[in-house]
Amino acid sequence: MTDFKFKTNIKCGGCIAAVTPFLDKVNGIEKWEVDTANLDKVLTVTCNLIDTFSIENAVKEAGYNIEKIG
Repeated sequence: MTDFKFKTNIKCGGCIAAVTPFLDKVNGIEKWEVDTANLDKVLTVTCNLIDTFSIENAVKEAGYNIEKIG
């Protein structure tokens, strides 16, 4: 398993609810969470994926910004 971190604009429970069906469709994701208290609204994804394209695409499809950290 690998942890990937992303800066997002997912800022509240409603945003999390909106993005959930998109991230839940991505095969290989074990778990994910958004730290809405962090200024950068950090999304942490634990998964078996080699690249982050499918994660980034899912968040963008949901209508949110995403940028990989590190």
